[in-house]
Amino acid sequence: MPNAVTSNAAPSNAAPATDERFSPLHQAHVDAGASFTDFAGWQMPVRYSSDLAEHHAVRTSAGIFDLSHMAEITVSGPDAGAFLDYALAGKLSTIDLLQAKYSLILNPAGGIIDDIVVYRTNEKDYLVVANAGNRVQAVQALSARAVRFDVEVTDQSDDVALIAVQGPASRAILEATAGLTVDGELSELKYYRALGGTFRGGDVLIARTGYTGEDGFELYIDVPAAAALWDALCAAGEPFDLVPAGLASRDTLRLEAGMPLYGHELSLSTYPAQAGLGRVVNLAKETDFIGRSASEEGPSADARVLVGLAAAGKRAGRADYLVFRSSDAPVAEGVITSGALSPTLGHPIAMAYVAPSLARQGTEVFVDVRGTRIPATVTQLPFYKRQK
Repeated sequence: MPNAVTSNAAPSNAAPATDERFSPLHQAHVDAGASFTDFAGWQMPVRYSSDLAEHHAVRTSAGIFDLSHMAEITVSGPDAGAFLDYALAGKLSTIDLLQAKYSLILNPAGGIIDDIVVYRTNEKDYLVVANAGNRVQAVQALSARAVRFDVEVTDQSDDVALIAVQGPASRAILEATAGLTVDGELSELKYYRALGGTFRGGDVLIARTGYTGEDGFELYIDVPAAAALWDALCAAGEPFDLVPAGLASRDTLRLEAGMPLYGHELSLSTYPAQAGLGRVVNLAKETDFIGRSASEEGPSADARVLVGLAAAGKRAGRADYLVFRSSDAPVAEGVITSGALSPTLGHPIAMAYVAPSLARQGTEVFVDVRGTRIPATVTQLPFYKRQK
């Protein structure tokens, strides 16, 4: 169907955007004693036991996360690949079947509407996974860009649940999960690749992807089967010390791995090059794409760039804390976007945008932590790399 664009982002029977939304796994979280927080209008588990215990479990054994608040958007049709090459910063038309690729939705000014992961699920079918807080913006941007292509853009977020199992024991847990059948060997599945499968007769997409810096898998399944899959994974994980993990530990895990978070490291006013994502913007592809001209021009020479900061002691800089050139400099030349006391490394870490003159590795800067300027050192991202 030429130029067809469909969207289920706001069906007539959906609750208003101002209402709380609940994961299809909400009752499982309640039963597990989770504490909840609002995330993009969703009531999501922030922790079950302690942030540190859940963080360390992912680094040493495994954690299971509910990511059902994420947005899933399908792109289908004869022009699907060409459309995504135009709509996104990367080149998606050439990725392999069941390959995943990280990309960006840019606006014409080169700012980042959202960072996404795209899977090629069939020859003419793709799955775009967007951030929960940018669901509407992503659907609107893709739908508007689709009008000149023979594609269908469909928001399936309300129909799909997403469960992540992350950590060194994640593969063994999936292999032990009753009722889960995989179309291939998980041991041979490469990073950013996926396999089809079934769970109790229903389809499931199993991807070797994640947002923690550990080996792991993300499983996409229809909402009615999600609770049973969660329970089966938890049961299989008991001998491996699998624990349910909330958004708080996910945040410190991704920070240690140097992974950006939209609304912190990424925004409409951020060029990819400033965030260290210049490689994601494929200026070599032959076709035009939204944001190309602005990306070719790039940010100004004095635009701040994203760096890692490491400090001694226990006093960590947090988001919006200012960064100074010296202990007595009158004007800030940077700002922290994410920061924490690293559970794995045992010292404060942060990501910050700083003036280019401060971006060289080894440069000493000072972070204003509640009125006291704490020295920190510019360091290469990521802070943590798993041993393979």
